[in-house]
Amino acid sequence: MIPAPTLKLFSDYHTHPQGHRVQPYSQSLLQPWIDSARERGLSDIAFTDHDRYHAGIDFEEIDRLRAANPDVKIRAGLELDNDPETSAAGREWVEKQWDHLDFVLGSVHYLDRADQMFDSVPAGAEQFAGRDIDEAYADYFRRLREIAATGLVDCLSHLDLIKIHGHRPNSPIADLVSETLDFIAARGLAIELSTAGWRKPVNELYPSDEIIRLAIAKGIPFTTASDAHSRVQLGENYDRLAEKMSEMGVSEVYVFERHQPQARPI
Repeated sequence: MIPAPTLKLFSDYHTHPQGHRVQPYSQSLLQPWIDSARERGLSDIAFTDHDRYHAGIDFEEIDRLRAANPDVKIRAGLELDNDPETSAAGREWVEKQWDHLDFVLGSVHYLDRADQMFDSVPAGAEQFAGRDIDEAYADYFRRLREIAATGLVDCLSHLDLIKIHGHRPNSPIADLVSETLDFIAARGLAIELSTAGWRKPVNELYPSDEIIRLAIAKGIPFTTASDAHSRVQLGENYDRLAEKMSEMGVSEVYVFERHQPQARPI
């Protein structure tokens, strides 16, 4: 039997140069990320710092970086989430800077507790103690639809992040996610295939195989992502992701320029 050809992944559309604090964009901060991307064979990268750190984003520095690295497509982006304290300001910033941005991710990190992300490890797991897991999944996907409905995102990140601590629904996942996938498809949005799940307690790609199959059936496009908070995580587990995509018949990924999606074969 002839093995299937290995796909060559070239884009990482979920990265955090600032990590988890405001670090103003500069060449010294950003250039190492481009060097790492190049070393890993990545030619298209989106910076998507969390919206709470938007003060550190400098589009002039991104333009300087582009001029110095013409062989790599560098996209200006942001991850917009549902932080009860900061994301209203984040949405306002995205609205004002929309024309400067190429790509905006939408994500949900908060459920009922305003003081703690449910995906914090390991502390966030306590939010699920004694809770009906199907209800938690339904609540999470409802909040994800709210982010998508803002009209300010191009792609939904780590779509089934709710599974991070290993909690699985009792109902079929299709029953819980189909409304959200239909909403995403109707809005013409993408979802990411994120290797970050493989380094989390759940040890599984985001999203699950079943959700990927459902998304394929609905014609939803995909981006590829590592959710890197360090440049050494860029393209992490991409060989494994390429194998998964090949198995599932995904032969193209989407890239974005000024919010315009473009399909690229892999």
